[in-house]
Amino acid sequence: MGGMCVECEDTDASVSCLDCGDLYCDLCFQAQHRSGRRAKHRTAPLQTASVRPSSAQVIESTPAVPTPAPVAAVEKKEAVEVAPRSVNVKDGQVVVTKAKFIPMRLSEDERVLFNLLDASLNVSEYTDKVDILSYRSPVKRIVSELTDLFNIMSGMMVASNFRNGKKMVLGRKYQDNADFFKSVFEIGRRYKIMNPECMRNNYGKMIYLLQDASMSEIEDYFEFSCIEETHTVHSFLEAKGALDLLLDPDVPIATRSISDKSSNAVHERQEKAAAIASLCSHYTTKDLTADDIRLCLASIDDNNSYLALNCDPITKMQEHLEHYFFTPSNGFSLDIRAGKNGARLTHNHKTQYAYAMQSLELWKNITLEMFPLWFAVEEDLLHGGGYRLRDTGQGLNRMQRAPETSQLVHGILHKTQKNSNMSWVGSSVIHLGDHNVPNALMFIDKYTQVSRILSPIVQTVDFIQRMEHDPNTALYIASMGGAEKLRQMILADFFKHGFDGSGADNFFDAGSCIDGRLTSAWNWCSKIEKKPFYHIFLMAGFVGFDGSFEK
Repeated sequence: MGGMCVECEDTDASVSCLDCGDLYCDLCFQAQHRSGRRAKHRTAPLQTASVRPSSAQVIESTPAVPTPAPVAAVEKKEAVEVAPRSVNVKDGQVVVTKAKFIPMRLSEDERVLFNLLDASLNVSEYTDKVDILSYRSPVKRIVSELTDLFNIMSGMMVASNFRNGKKMVLGRKYQDNADFFKSVFEIGRRYKIMNPECMRNNYGKMIYLLQDASMSEIEDYFEFSCIEETHTVHSFLEAKGALDLLLDPDVPIATRSISDKSSNAVHERQEKAAAIASLCSHYTTKDLTADDIRLCLASIDDNNSYLALNCDPITKMQEHLEHYFFTPSNGFSLDIRAGKNGARLTHNHKTQYAYAMQSLELWKNITLEMFPLWFAVEEDLLHGGGYRLRDTGQGLNRMQRAPETSQLVHGILHKTQKNSNMSWVGSSVIHLGDHNVPNALMFIDKYTQVSRILSPIVQTVDFIQRMEHDPNTALYIASMGGAEKLRQMILADFFKHGFDGSGADNFFDAGSCIDGRLTSAWNWCSKIEKKPFYHIFLMAGFVGFDGSFEK
């Protein structure tokens, strides 16, 4: 078998898409290739694929490279042309540094453990019973809930693998299975960093229970720690003595993100597949297999794909802002006045243009540093000292200082301000560890949702052009003033009222501070149903600002 379906991840794959380079079960392939360009993708029986490729690897044009025993045997093969390896130390060091914050993609065995953890967290009521005001000792509540969770995880393990699960629980104490619990929680944390849109409820529950489990009283009771260092590409290769791999000039080619819209996509995929094959042939040893190399490259590829996917809507919104509103045109001005249409700020067109552009640039820079931010967040939450339960106006929340996250975010803000060709507009206050943003988890959760806000707007604006040429909707678009005017109407409303300081009861909680800019954007999203162009969003396939968007 070639592995599991890349989409549902719980069904054996039965077909390989030659254009996507991924493996699917029949049902998921049909669902993902029902329309558009994907409907023309070519397929091949699964037996033609020897290994399960990553989400961006395409191996159809390059023969599978077997794992060689001695290196000399590879050099003798005429089919593989071994070129001398050059090293660009400067570019390579950038990749090495970046790899320290790139988690390893989960292996098939790790995905089984992740599903076990996710199912256990689904039935756990940890935060509901711990983060409450009670006369009962918090330590006793934490011990009780952790005990329940460990029992649930052990039971899940027995159910999924009876033989190994029985060995793990029969006559053994929790501390005897410390490595198992630490490994499972590390897998969950790693998965969340690579897939921020997943585990939207369970991750908070998990990180809070790990926060409590790291208390000295709790560790003394269970006699082990639940915290394990996150497995990264750098730590994996370092343990294998293969960090030189990251210095190879083929690594950027083998891990680059390729867009389906690229006119040269087929050639780029062939180059990428050849680079992967070359790296495997040169760096495979008895300690580092070809599958290990592919897994490392796939992990870096996942990182690049995530950054490209989440930065793309921000970049497009900046392009729209510059194209349509660099100067007022067609009566669309970005002027806002406090007290009018819910605005809390007063800006003329030029000031509002700069304010929106700088906010988008800040969001982009934060997105580009999202992976180091995740590591800083977990450092603050798990090793940053105690927290206090406080009523922040939105229920009880854990209020905790976040020095690591704060230092990194202030650095990003300083870089954005330094590189801006316009004087900074608005406040530079970053709320972190107060009633607005109680802890680092709340902070990073807000910024992982930037693409969820902007993507539906970008896709709707792009879809208007198709609607203009569709005979079923052309007349309606014309009645709205035409496609160009409709685009400007939507964009002008967002750039005005998505950045007007609204969204809170007072100026300190929203306004022009760093956190308030995102609060205003979310406030605009919450009022989308009342906008005169809401039906245009619906016609374009909009279903909500939660990451879902029908095509």
